[in-house]
Amino acid sequence: MNHLVFKDPIWLVALLVLPLVVWLRGRRRVPVLLVPFAAAWHRPSLAAPSRWPVGLSLVGLALLIVALARPQRVEDKREVRSQGYDIILAVDLSGSMLAEDYVRGGDRINRLQAIKPVIQAFIEQRTADRIGVVLFSGRAYTMAPLTFDHAWLAKQLERVKIGLIEDGTAIGDGLGVALTRLEQAKRESGGKRQGAFIVLLTDGANNRGALTPAQATGLAKSRGIPVYTIGAGKDGYVPFPVFDANHRRIGTRTIFSDLDEGALREISTATGGKFFRASDIDTAENAFKAIDRAQKIEFQAKSYLVTTELFWWLAAPALAALGLAAAFARPLWRPEAVA
Repeated sequence: MNHLVFKDPIWLVALLVLPLVVWLRGRRRVPVLLVPFAAAWHRPSLAAPSRWPVGLSLVGLALLIVALARPQRVEDKREVRSQGYDIILAVDLSGSMLAEDYVRGGDRINRLQAIKPVIQAFIEQRTADRIGVVLFSGRAYTMAPLTFDHAWLAKQLERVKIGLIEDGTAIGDGLGVALTRLEQAKRESGGKRQGAFIVLLTDGANNRGALTPAQATGLAKSRGIPVYTIGAGKDGYVPFPVFDANHRRIGTRTIFSDLDEGALREISTATGGKFFRASDIDTAENAFKAIDRAQKIEFQAKSYLVTTELFWWLAAPALAALGLAAAFARPLWRPEAVA
């Protein structure tokens, strides 16, 4: 935001007085001798008096007065720096995520189909954050490192499907890989990782992997990284699709959902996070909204003024005008008098 200010506005009073001085000067009385028929004696001069000196003098004085008032252009600049979070989403891709215990628009959908739009909406809302994705099943892999390119991240999530990784549920490894991704961009204070958290989503119990959930939890706790855990799916028996050797669906059977809710609660409680149960689409959306509220973005704003002196922008043409006025009033050249 720009605006013009005068540091010494008292000089502007002189600018208002200047027209009054010119008016009074024009009305002053000058004694003259009246000579009858003087017009008959008059011979036109080759150098008629000019009004340029007076005009240039007035312009020069007016500019000089404004310059002495010290005009300044003031810019109010605000520098806003957003301190976003580093977030890793650890998503379970085990075969049990195919269980169709979610409903959208009256149709049954599997757990991954229900969760993916919720995750994408969460990513879109965290515009100032760097977000990465780790996928785990029998093993854990990094699908996307921490990035601000959320549009690219959304495209990668669209391609995620069950069967990309060997089957199993390696919760400990998934959490461990997520922790290593956060180590690559450290922001520490007192030995604790600052501005980072993990969202771990799974629908089962740990049955694979080199790292146990308890070991991974200890690492997250020691580094001060909260882990928010989300248990997907319903308890008990749930419908599950059946496929033939060519991966064509041929029917539906019933399986038992074996979510280890106790382990997920322990992970979240020990690290300072929170556990959520996403038994349907609404509770899944509420879980991500609650995490979004719990981990707000911190803002730091800095405001300062930038002033630019305009004195010489007015003083320079003022002096030039006064100099020209003097040159026109007393020219160095004079035309020869005509006899």
